[in-house]
Amino acid sequence: MTWRAIVLTLMPECFPGPLGLSLAGRALGDGVWSLRTVPIREHGLGQHRLVDDTPAGGGPGMVMRPDVVAAALAEARTDANDLPAIYLSPRGQPLDQPQVRRWASGPGLIMLAGRFEGVDERAIEACGLSEVSLGDFVLSGGEIPALAVIDACVRLLPGVMGKAASGAQESFENDLLEYPQYTRPRTWEGRDIPEILLSGDHRKIAEWREAEARRITADRRPDLAARWRRPPRSN
Repeated sequence: MTWRAIVLTLMPECFPGPLGLSLAGRALGDGVWSLRTVPIREHGLGQHRLVDDTPAGGGPGMVMRPDVVAAALAEARTDANDLPAIYLSPRGQPLDQPQVRRWASGPGLIMLAGRFEGVDERAIEACGLSEVSLGDFVLSGGEIPALAVIDACVRLLPGVMGKAASGAQESFENDLLEYPQYTRPRTWEGRDIPEILLSGDHRKIAEWREAEARRITADRRPDLAARWRRPPRSN
């Protein structure tokens, strides 16, 4: 079954962008996943296809109208009513790898890429949109986050990555950041590849990699480290 990505956007020319290249692009061409954009402007009002208006109560910028957003989402759901729909917003729930895995294991995803000061709250509520954030920062719109979400999901689809094991050894799997990676040359600018990685002892290499992953996680992401340091609950 083809995994479907549908993006509601004012800038459909942003897609597929980098998703048309490398592994994701090859998988797109092979039909492993599909991409559809719904141009929000086509549902705009009047001669000028207006999609936004001034904020109620005053304030800077413009806000995307609920009727326009709802009409675009209705088009997207015409043949994709089984897909979850999200609004990419800095105030949303932080995205993590477990959520990406859940989406990747499903039929696909509808994404609303907002612009301006945001989307009228009534559209978010009435359309049942889940708000999702990529981090504590603000971008000019939701197109870049949508590209990131799609890429994170597509690479987990069966057959996309070269080795099935590679996805299970990356950052955020098992709440660990990835261990350091090395390749040739053996010595570069006075720095050597750790001898253990050249030993051929796969058990010791695995132990070293896990120890390094734990060290890096504890140093850089103590919030993640706290999860695997927490003692298991007793029954």
